[in-house]
Amino acid sequence: MVRGELAAFLKNRRARVSPEDVGLPPGSRRRTPGLRREELAQLAGVGVTWYTWLEQGRPINVSGQVLDAVARTLKLDATEREHLYRLADVPGGVAGDSGDTELDPAVRVILDGLDPLPAAVYNARYDLLAWNETYAALFCRLVTVPRCERNALWQMLNGPSCCAVMVNRDEELPQMVATFRAAYGRHLGEPAWTAFIDRLTVESADFARMWAAHDVARSWTRNKIMRHPSVGLLNLISTSLTLAAPGESRIVVYTPADETSRANVEWLHANKPGLDHDH
Repeated sequence: MVRGELAAFLKNRRARVSPEDVGLPPGSRRRTPGLRREELAQLAGVGVTWYTWLEQGRPINVSGQVLDAVARTLKLDATEREHLYRLADVPGGVAGDSGDTELDPAVRVILDGLDPLPAAVYNARYDLLAWNETYAALFCRLVTVPRCERNALWQMLNGPSCCAVMVNRDEELPQMVATFRAAYGRHLGEPAWTAFIDRLTVESADFARMWAAHDVARSWTRNKIMRHPSVGLLNLISTSLTLAAPGESRIVVYTPADETSRANVEWLHANKPGLDHDH
């Protein structure tokens, strides 16, 4: 499983680097896009046979120095490089995950204190772990579905067109899938993750297409434009803040990007449409 994921990632990224990107002539007899294996091996200073075996997913020894050379040649960014190291099972300065699974009670106090700003806690798989009242008013369906469906990525892909609808979905959904993919590099082969990915692939053509791209990304500040049935458009900036526990969890806070959105968020906090549940 891990080696297969490594092989697919390397092949995908090699296809994205054109000869011109690395100072090579384009040539006229290329049947596939990107660099040839022998070209990449030469540029990275590694043996062609060794690199071929690596890309084929064979169980060979890999050093951090060689991976760095491959990463530079493939022009990987920091997140992609970290993903490559994880797939190759090579220490690369990646912090380990916390073994804690319980949400600190202080985090719930922080969430409530952030009102009227919508805020929630997600794990690396986009499972929703906790939220405040304004978040519940904004994403009223997500917080009321059964726990097994309380996943932001799943609802974005498969949820009905009600409650808050992401207007810039075409921009945000690939980012969410790429962030999810980077996290998956730390959970390769785990049944819960594999089953979730298989389910998403079968039930969402959008996810299957994005998953095949092998894009990886971190959770950064993002602009999310939503349409809520009670207040209309909301232009929000989402900011992710890493928590010490549970492992790989983060608080996501949604800050209004303009005065109209701020007034609409305050209205949601004051009126709490659809809010009739505990959290």
